[in-house]
Amino acid sequence: MPAYTLTVNGKSETVDVPADMPLLWVLRDVLDLKGTKFGCGISQCGACTVHLNGRPTRACVTRISAAAGARVTTIEGLSPDGSHPLQVTWQDIDVPQCGYCQAGQIMSAAALLAENPRPTDADIDRAMNGNICRCGTYLRIRQAIHKAAALSGDASAQPARPAVAGAQQ
Repeated sequence: MPAYTLTVNGKSETVDVPADMPLLWVLRDVLDLKGTKFGCGISQCGACTVHLNGRPTRACVTRISAAAGARVTTIEGLSPDGSHPLQVTWQDIDVPQCGYCQAGQIMSAAALLAENPRPTDADIDRAMNGNICRCGTYLRIRQAIHKAAALSGDASAQPARPAVAGAQQ
């Protein structure tokens, strides 16, 4: 088996695994980073989302051979102390119910905010499409992303969001 070197959460890691091993299992089983979750195994649910060279990527279908030499950021590497604005707002707004999908949700949202610091509802919906929350906390997810954007930048520059009747706050 060849050895693959990649940078995970800022640390160089070399793993000796089969070329076709999914990045998800390298992270969870070899590197013991359990924050990235297995959901569907076919890139449809988003629970396994990590950043690969800054881009949101489904780790369940990304082979280690394709990730060799790349920078990988997992939920554990987003902020070592949980102070990333998304992690803070996720807690403030009490986004998760079961919490299983939330690492993938946060990683997709972090990629969005890195690219677009002032997203509209439509921008958020597009970026988060494909991240499935079985508990249905989508409105709170959107609210948390807007609040994180405000924490990260000038709150007065945030787009106005219409109130949704009956939305859980």
